[in-house]
Amino acid sequence: MTEFLRPLLDLLNEMTPYLLLGFLIAGILHEFVPRRIYSDKLSRNNFSSILWATLFGIPLPLCSCGVIPTGTSLYREGASKGATVSFLISTPQTGVDSILATASLIGIPFAIIRPVVAFVTAITGGLLVNRFDRENANAAKRTADTASKKSFIAKIIGSLKYGFIDMIQDIGKWIIIGLVVAAIITVVLPDNFFVEFNDYPLLNMFVILAVSMPMYLCATGSIPIAVALMLKGLTPGAALVLLMAGPATNMATILVINKVLGRKTLLIYLSTIVFGSIGSGLLIDNLLPAEWFSVAAHKHSAACCGAATPWWQTASSILFTALLVLAFILKHRKKNDSCECHATKKSYKINGMMCNHCKANVEKRLAQIEGVTAVHVELSDGTAYVEGENIDDEKIIAAIGELGYKYVAE
Repeated sequence: MTEFLRPLLDLLNEMTPYLLLGFLIAGILHEFVPRRIYSDKLSRNNFSSILWATLFGIPLPLCSCGVIPTGTSLYREGASKGATVSFLISTPQTGVDSILATASLIGIPFAIIRPVVAFVTAITGGLLVNRFDRENANAAKRTADTASKKSFIAKIIGSLKYGFIDMIQDIGKWIIIGLVVAAIITVVLPDNFFVEFNDYPLLNMFVILAVSMPMYLCATGSIPIAVALMLKGLTPGAALVLLMAGPATNMATILVINKVLGRKTLLIYLSTIVFGSIGSGLLIDNLLPAEWFSVAAHKHSAACCGAATPWWQTASSILFTALLVLAFILKHRKKNDSCECHATKKSYKINGMMCNHCKANVEKRLAQIEGVTAVHVELSDGTAYVEGENIDDEKIIAAIGELGYKYVAE
């Protein structure tokens, strides 16, 4: 048990200060950057829209499930297909929280490489869609921005709530899972486990792809897993494949892109991610100095030898744990409260919602339907509660499908 807890605590202490800073920046971006800016810049079928989509996507801390409704919503509001693909590629691969966490665990060079690779692959994917998918005209009309204006104080409060409550509710579980898996790898796998396979770099990368692509991997939660594998001899290039391809692909993403954007776009999307991550991994392993990626190993070696943990890392870990517990309590309380207040309202069971971004997009879309006066989505049981007069079930179900989710008849 001690051998398991030591690497778990070491990773947690090194990661949480940067993670908390990333959550704060994410909250500020969410509250202070108007949503309409995104759709206004992404409507044309040209390089400018692709560039803007990529630049918007890289710092946004959306997980691979949250980016699905956000991307399809942008497409429905008028974003071009190429820009939508660029957004879908760049957003789940990075984020301010994962970039800072990468710097803390794997080093600054790796933290710079991740957004650079995300930028290149997103631009490439968008350009390929505009070039080879001719049916990319988007006739959708942007919906009016009905968001109420908030005071500066309200935005500050909203930033803190989004960063330290909503985001932790969304990805806190995946970060903990990633840390636990990393600790298990550290204990179970022998040292230099992957070294004997380093003569076959492509084989390593394809194995990583085969394992990570169908799974749900969080951009931040996958970092400690990559660190643990690198400490067992996995090359930095193969670790990059895990960090880039894993968060950007899973079965839900694949199915939604196929449904909303079409099979041709899906093939371009997957090919760009696969070849982009493998090509970037090979470049790292063969062209960049190996010592750039040995910082994490030195850190963990020092920690295992009994080096004292800085007080601010311990304090950050305690704060993160407290916020995780608070987020769980609030989520559980919300579930209990909603059972009574929405009992008389019409309900729709929905499959595929996994985070607060999913919840917000469904609520926004259903609220636009004629006759609907109020919408509340309960994430814990995957149910949308809709209030209004003469609600058209077919329109509700169609809107759910537009966002890439599945209505489940009860």
